Amino acid sequence: MNVSLAVKLYINKMIEECGAGMKVMVMDKETTSIVSMVYSQSEIIQKEVYLCELLSTKGRENMKHLSAICFLRPTRENIQLLCDELRNPKYSAYSLYFSNVVSKSAVKQLAEADDHELVKDVKEFYGDFIAVSQHVFSFNLTPALNSSGSWRGDVFDRASVGLLSVLLALKKNPLIRYSAASKAAHNLAESITRGIAREGDLFSFRRSDVAPLLLILDRRDDPVSPLLNQWTYQAMVHELLGVKNNRVDLSKAPGISRELHEVVMSSEQDDFYRENMYLNFGEIGANIKVLAEEFQAKQKDHKKIESIADMKAFVENYPEFKKLSGAVMKHVAVISELSRIVSEQDVMKVSELEQDIVSQSDRSTHFKNVQGMILTPNLRKMDRLRLVMLFALRYEKQARDIEELVRLLGTKGVSEAEARCVTALLEYSNQSKRNVPLFDSAPMAFTKKFFKGLKGVENVFTRHTPLITTLLDSLVKGKLKETQYPYLGEAQLRDRPQDIIVFVVGGVTYEEAFAVASFNKANQGVRVVLGGTTVHNSRMFIDEVIETSYTGGRAGLQD
Repeated sequence: MNVSLAVKLYINKMIEECGAGMKVMVMDKETTSIVSMVYSQSEIIQKEVYLCELLSTKGRENMKHLSAICFLRPTRENIQLLCDELRNPKYSAYSLYFSNVVSKSAVKQLAEADDHELVKDVKEFYGDFIAVSQHVFSFNLTPALNSSGSWRGDVFDRASVGLLSVLLALKKNPLIRYSAASKAAHNLAESITRGIAREGDLFSFRRSDVAPLLLILDRRDDPVSPLLNQWTYQAMVHELLGVKNNRVDLSKAPGISRELHEVVMSSEQDDFYRENMYLNFGEIGANIKVLAEEFQAKQKDHKKIESIADMKAFVENYPEFKKLSGAVMKHVAVISELSRIVSEQDVMKVSELEQDIVSQSDRSTHFKNVQGMILTPNLRKMDRLRLVMLFALRYEKQARDIEELVRLLGTKGVSEAEARCVTALLEYSNQSKRNVPLFDSAPMAFTKKFFKGLKGVENVFTRHTPLITTLLDSLVKGKLKETQYPYLGEAQLRDRPQDIIVFVVGGVTYEEAFAVASFNKANQGVRVVLGGTTVHNSRMFIDEVIETSYTGGRAGLQD
C-alpha cells in the first residue's frame, strides 16, 4: 500500500523494457507531474533517459538515434497527437505506455497510424494519479462540486478513472462504503463499482483473507481541518508558503538568493524532509541546527587539500557534500521564512484562538476574542477571515453575531466580495449537509506542546483532531455506523479491515496526511492510504468553497 512505490515501479519497468541506450521520454502535462513527484531529473538521467519532452510541443527536433518511451494519459487529444507523431516520426522506435485503461478503438487508431511500423509495445501502466507521498495521492482537481452538491462533469470523470487507477496500481478490489449524506460520494461509489465490473479481468486479483475497503468521504463533513493553521513541517509549509507538486515558491521571501526562488520538498528525494515532515515547528528548528553542524563539520574535513590523496577523497565525497549543502541551504531558507511569517503576523495568537473555537463552546468569549483579533494590526487578511469562518461554523445559528463580525472585517480592508466567504462556507457545509456532528458541545481537554530548539516559538495549542482520525478508529473497531457510512452492495466486511483506502471528495489536508501516518504507526496490521481530489491549504479550500457556492461568477480572495 505504497502509492509512490507503485508509480516508481511502473516507470522503472518502462525504462527497463525499452532496453539499454539513450532514450527520450515523451509525456503530457499530467504524466509529467506524475513522474516528477517520484523521480528527480537527475535520477531519470541516470537511467539513460536523455531528454523529457511534451507530446504537445510543436517543432520538436528529429532524433532518429533515440528510441521513445511515451507515458501518456489515454485521452482523445493524446491519441490524436500520438497518431500524428507516428505518421511523422521523430524517433527510431516507440514504446507506448498509457496511465489508465485505453479503449480498443484507440489502439486501432494507433495501429492504423503506425505506417512506419515503429511501435514496439502498447501497454497499460496504472499510474494515473499524483503520488504526494507513500500513503497520500491526489488528482489536483478543484473545484470538485457545484452549488447543488453534485459533481462537475469533467472532474467526476477524471476522479473516477483516477481512483480506478489507484486500485489497479495497489492491486485492490475493495468493498466500498461512503458518506450517506453525500450525493457526490454515493455517485463516485457507484461509478467505481461499475468500473470494476466493466474491467473484471483487470480486477481479478488473488483474494486476501480480509477484503480491502474503500471509504469515500465528503469534505463538507469536516470543513474545519482545512481552515486551521498547522504546526507540523509539511502542513505548515503548505499553509504559509504553498506547495504545488512538491515545489515551494520562495521568490517573495526577503533576501532570498536566486537559486532558492523555487525549492523541491519531496519525501522521495530529500532524506531530511522525509524524516522531519511530521515533526512540529520547534523540533524542526533543533534538527536543522544539527544538519547545519554536520555540514560545517564536513566543510572543515575538506578545507585543506594538501595531497593527491586528499583531492581524490574530496572528489569521491563531493556528491554527498553537495547534496548536504543543498539540503542545508534549502531547509534553512524555508524555516527562516516560516519563522518570519509566524513572528510578524501573530500566527501563534491566531492559532491559539482557532483551537479554542473548535474545541469548546463559549460563544460570548469567542465573539469578544474574535472581535479583538480582527482589530489586531499585523494579522493577515486570511487569518481574520478564517477566524470569522470558524466562529460561523461553531455558532451558525447566531446570525447577528456573524453579521457583526463580517461588518468588522470590512473596517480592516476585507471587501464585501471577499467577506462572502463566510456565507459561502455556511452554504457549502451547514448542519443539514453534514453526515456527522462537527463539534462536541462539551469542553475538551487540551494539550499544550512546548517547542524547543527554535527561538520565538514557545508553545501552541494543538487540540483539534480531524474527523478522519475518529472515523478510522471507529472503522477498525467495527463501530462505524452503517446508517451514516453504508456499504454499496450486499457484501459487508465482518473482520477487522487491514487495507483501507480513504478518498475525500473536495480534497484532503496535510493535517489529515499526518493523522493517517500516525494511525498507521499506532495500528500494526492496518494500512491506510489517503487520497482526495486535491490537497488543500486554507486559501485553496476557501477558493473552492467560493467557486462551489457561486456558480454565476467567482469572487475569490485577493492578496
